[in-house]
Amino acid sequence: MPAGLTIADMTVRFGAQVVVDGIDLTVAQGEAVGLIGGSGSGKTTTALAVLGLLPATARVTGSITVAGGEVVGARARDLRRLRGRQVSFVGQDALTALHPLMTVGRQVAIPLRRHRGLSGRALIMATAALLEQVGLPARTLRAYPAQLSGGQRQRVAIVFAMASRPALLIADEPTSALDTTTQAGVLDLLRSLSMRGEHRTSLLLISHDIAVVSQVCARLVIMRQGRVVEQGATTRVLGGPTHPYTRELVAAARALTAVPGAA
Repeated sequence: MPAGLTIADMTVRFGAQVVVDGIDLTVAQGEAVGLIGGSGSGKTTTALAVLGLLPATARVTGSITVAGGEVVGARARDLRRLRGRQVSFVGQDALTALHPLMTVGRQVAIPLRRHRGLSGRALIMATAALLEQVGLPARTLRAYPAQLSGGQRQRVAIVFAMASRPALLIADEPTSALDTTTQAGVLDLLRSLSMRGEHRTSLLLISHDIAVVSQVCARLVIMRQGRVVEQGATTRVLGGPTHPYTRELVAAARALTAVPGAA
């Protein structure tokens, strides 16, 4: 099965400081992988490297390929084509990600027009259909982001990211600002959308919370201080963690809630 994302021996440096240290990570087509780590572990830096959005002061070595296309060393115009078409991003605060003065319908229509070439009535129908898929009524088309709840806004942000049918979706703490019930719904939505259709989207779900990610990801990758310290099938990592840091994460999750697959 072709990989939506392959990272090989990637290192990110800011001057003399090594932020990400020689990591390897693969997400197969249609696979959901969780990238877990605390603050400063390097997980968000990894995501920005994949998106080609690190500042010019960063030096990236190794290889990052998205749907077979190399990111490291790519020209700026090639990276702009890559973003949205091959890789999309969902963050934790949809209110800041969405344009406050543009209706939901107009915003969702942008990637449909730009990447799928839709216009006229076909564009309107496709926009409404996407919102319906995530449980939002047709009237949402005319709404502004501030008129929606947090969960509704996050669903719109996910629709916006998925509209171009990217090979890879990166979701960085997408549920941290939501209540527990809404959080579960958004996680289920991410997983179900990545599995739909002929061109299944790979999902890299980034979080500090191993219990949350384990609900939707088949594999887990654990980062600490810029390095991958453990990775494997979710049931194996939760049931028999081998690294002390992973054992701490699993123990903390067990103390808060029941972790699926944990012994």
